Formats: sequence, C-alpha cells, structure tokens
Amino acid sequence: RMETDCNPMELPNNTGFGEDSDYGDFEGTDVKDMRLEAEAVVNDVLFAVSNMFVSKTLPCAEDVAYINVETRERNRYCLELTEAGLRVVAYDFDQTDDRLQTPYHETVYSLLDSLSPAYREVFGNALLQRLEALKKESQS
Repeated sequence: RMETDCNPMELPNNTGFGEDSDYGDFEGTDVKDMRLEAEAVVNDVLFAVSNMFVSKTLPCAEDVAYINVETRERNRYCLELTEAGLRVVAYDFDQTDDRLQTPYHETVYSLLDSLSPAYREVFGNALLQRLEALKKESQS
C-alpha cells in the first residue's frame, strides 16, 4: 500500500472538470479575465505612481496577470494579480522570482500603501480634494 501525504477524502468534490463540475456548462465564461482586471487596477491608481502598466512580456491568462509599477520613489516592482489578490513577485519590470515569498494584498491600495509613502500621500490628498468638492456641492 502506497503512503500519501493527502487523504483523498479531504479533497473538495469540485477539483475536476467532470460532468458534475460547476464549470461544465460555462466553459470559462464565469472566470474573470485577469488582463481586464489588471487594466482596471492600473487605471485606478496610475495618478498616484510614476509608471504602471500591464506586462506585455509575461504571459497573461484567465487566472493571472502581471503588472509593472514604478513608485514615486523610483522603486520598480512586478506584481502578480490572481484571485488571491496582488503580490510583489520581483523588484524589476517583467520579472518573476520564485524565491520571493511576499504576502498577498486584497487590494492594490493596500499593496501600494505598504510599498510607497509617496503613493499614500498623493492618494490621501486626492481623497481630501474629492471630499472637499463633495462638501461644496452639498452646500450649494
């Protein structure tokens, strides 16, 4: 009898793409296209960093995309975007380093907040200006 590290009884039922799988009828339509998601992330925070764009070198797929970002401090990062969130995978554009074990962040805001004090300041100021504008609108 062969020893295994994993008890098959502990595995979830939907690990395969069999007939009774949740994905049977959808053929991937249910899955977010990570390239589109990555473009949205970039458009959301581009104003608060020096440079940010979806990698054209690293492969994008339905479940992963890579984003290059240069902070206002001139630090470069390559970010991986998956369903788990965003994380730094290298300290340069278009690179991945499997040895890096960086934590996932649920949002790009949280990730950039941890990497760049200048991002935090620019983003905070933009937020304040928007709040001031809303306050003026509500008073008129």
